[in-house]
Amino acid sequence: MAYIQSMKKSYLILLLLLVPAFATQGILAQCEDITLESLTNPGPYTVATLSEADGIRNGPGYAGATIYYPTNATPPYASIAIVPGFTAQPSSVEEWGPFYASHGIVTIIIGTNSIFDFPEARATALLDALETIKQEQTRATSPLEGALNLDQLAVSGWSMGGGGAQRAAVLDNTIKGVVALCPWLPDPQLDHETPVLILSGEDDTVAPPGQHADLHYNATPNATDKLLFEVANGNHSVANTPTGGDGAMGQLALSWLKLYVEGNDCYCPLLTDALLVSPPAASKVLQDFECEVLGVNSPAQTIGYYPNPTKGTVYFNLTEATDYQIYSPLGQRLAEGTLTVGNNEIDLSPYPASVYYVHLEGQIVKLVKYK
Repeated sequence: MAYIQSMKKSYLILLLLLVPAFATQGILAQCEDITLESLTNPGPYTVATLSEADGIRNGPGYAGATIYYPTNATPPYASIAIVPGFTAQPSSVEEWGPFYASHGIVTIIIGTNSIFDFPEARATALLDALETIKQEQTRATSPLEGALNLDQLAVSGWSMGGGGAQRAAVLDNTIKGVVALCPWLPDPQLDHETPVLILSGEDDTVAPPGQHADLHYNATPNATDKLLFEVANGNHSVANTPTGGDGAMGQLALSWLKLYVEGNDCYCPLLTDALLVSPPAASKVLQDFECEVLGVNSPAQTIGYYPNPTKGTVYFNLTEATDYQIYSPLGQRLAEGTLTVGNNEIDLSPYPASVYYVHLEGQIVKLVKYK
């Protein structure tokens, strides 16, 4: 059974509660294509690669690199650097490259100067890989020339590489996101402000969560947005690919990068509701993060409603007729109609137990339906 600790999240409803009707409809429209189903593997874009043979920089801090990039997405692109773990080759994490790139994120996967490098050296390697990305922005023969957003850079790594990714954020506070894959780093010193996603396995015997991932979460300051997702029965390699945890690894990592690195707030409800409310793949979820959509405005009136939670019918206190629309947690319009003083109820019984949002008179209300 998954449990959630130290929660500091802002649901979509808290931030849209008083948004005027025209603004709310615009928000839902721009986010309607971002759903769990859109977090596919692969994503919508075709992917190409670059290597040192194609002219990319040969960084002194690492040994060998491959850049994966989308060929038909719209720039500028965010970027992420990924390093493998102790004694491991880049092939151990290479599936992340085409996955991220197919969703519009340029990805560089590197080797290490020594397969025995410890986390601090891997942190240095990641920073050097980001330098290579930066130089692609200005390399005249690069297909990425002028196509990168160099304010949207992230790091990731597996095992000792995951510990190195956390340390890279300490060393460079311009990094916008960290994805630590079953990280290994004893006595972690992780005083940084970069939003961090920690993916771990319940049955990891190489980097047991109680000795590594959990300590990393606790060592990351409470002021830093952070999320730990432990996969039930997962081993040390459960996060080596985006398909780990029945696909939860890819869905979480992509949503985290889209939200915090690209600044796309449409991914907020995926992380606060769809992916983290009783997730079937998780043995443990720890989270302490905030995400927000828009500021708050005042409505012309506030309409009361009851009961909430409900098994089906919700009644609204009205003084005049008002139109309404019902939306799923992912912004999909499910139904619409008109409420009146004599017909003031909405029936959610046709829908499965979940969270729903009802828009009426410039007001968004969150309704919880249970079985």
